[in-house]
Amino acid sequence: MATPEARTDRPSLRDFLEIHYEELEEKNLEAKRQRLERTPVDQVREQRVRYLTDEKRIKAVTVAFADLEGRLHMLDYDKKFLLRSADNLTFDGSSIRGFSLQHESDLRLAVDWPAFWWLPADVFGPGKVLVFADVLAQDGTPYAADLRSRLKHFTRELYATKGLQAQIAMEIEGFLFRGRDAEQHYPESNKFEFISTGGYYHSLPGDDLRRFIDAAAEAQRAMGFANEKDHPEVAPSQFEMNYSHAEATVAADQVLLYKLLCRQVAQNMGMTACFLPKPVTGINGSGMHTNLSLQTGGKNLFWDKDGDSGLSAMGWEFIDRLLNNAGELCLLLNSSVNAYRRLDPHFEAPNQIKASASDRGSMVRIPIGNERSARIEVRSVAPDANPYLAVYSILRTGLEGPASDPDPNKRSRTRFLPDNIHDALRLFKGSRFIAELLGESVQARFAEVKQASAERCPKALGSLIKRAEVQFHHEVTNQYLWNRF
Repeated sequence: MATPEARTDRPSLRDFLEIHYEELEEKNLEAKRQRLERTPVDQVREQRVRYLTDEKRIKAVTVAFADLEGRLHMLDYDKKFLLRSADNLTFDGSSIRGFSLQHESDLRLAVDWPAFWWLPADVFGPGKVLVFADVLAQDGTPYAADLRSRLKHFTRELYATKGLQAQIAMEIEGFLFRGRDAEQHYPESNKFEFISTGGYYHSLPGDDLRRFIDAAAEAQRAMGFANEKDHPEVAPSQFEMNYSHAEATVAADQVLLYKLLCRQVAQNMGMTACFLPKPVTGINGSGMHTNLSLQTGGKNLFWDKDGDSGLSAMGWEFIDRLLNNAGELCLLLNSSVNAYRRLDPHFEAPNQIKASASDRGSMVRIPIGNERSARIEVRSVAPDANPYLAVYSILRTGLEGPASDPDPNKRSRTRFLPDNIHDALRLFKGSRFIAELLGESVQARFAEVKQASAERCPKALGSLIKRAEVQFHHEVTNQYLWNRF
């Protein structure tokens, strides 16, 4: 009888889809083009269903959605089951923090067929594709706490009624640490280990940080991100990979995919990609600088060559509304205990409620631009913010929020963002504007989950990272860690 070692000529029992990176990029860029050009959803759905039916090498479809805090959730559906049951996908919403109560736990998922990605098989495994979904209530209406759906509907309405389209580009910084699941093990180890101390321009081409950046950037290109540049950042073991702007919902989807693929690439290399805003004291933190402009008919409405800093009156009005409501918005853009360590003026922190063309301590910066690139950069967004909630609140506030008092007799003074989550919570909960922006129910739910995390951490930040602010961080914690209190 032949031994198992001798059966090397036996044919493979599996033939799952694996696509070359160049072909992946072509497919994903074409899917992205359809979204940006607003190809009718029914037409795209028909194409995707036909593709999944005909492509026998796909075994499963990963259906993704985000919770209220911006954490990505994924369910793998057998392809044949999904094609039969796409109109009746349900999940237990009571298991998701900030979603439904136990007595009303069932929620629905509506596949958003245009938000479809072909995946690099060496990162995500062969035979899978990914699609985002909208969360629906039991009666089939959009679920109030699903900010992705709310952002999508708001931007569609803007386009339909005013011809306005928001162009968004997020610059997402992160850290690379030694060992897998370094954040989950932090309560035991009480430290993060740098993988590199090379700094901004001084990491060697073959060191671990560079190898990680190269691998992650390759995966991003294959997924149609349209990369622009990637590099180590100022702090030790810190990285940033920039890619082109896109329509608001597409840009927010890419934030979650960026973090997902960075985490998976790092884990494949025995490391951890971390998006805590300030995981190590004494060095620069990480941000998610949000670049934004508005356009209609291809014309950039934020550009005026004769305007202050090249920005139009509309752009300055947008900034004015953001600054006037900055304190109330702060919790939405800096939603964790740890985020308030980043708002430290000693490390280029964007904690001043003002706009500037050059001062990187300002909440809003006006980068040098031209007719094509003129934009504003909201610097006070942390990398752990819910990207849909952040973009939605910035857009709605800049377009509809209360403007500042134009009284010339008022003495101007420099104002600062809250330096701790408790003050941010107080401003958030007491805001009538936030209640209008989100609805009182979602405002209360968001405050509740953030209050719960804040109460598990020391009220005074102090100078050292505390175990609790990592352990109970919404992107780190799980049922096991949450119950170790």
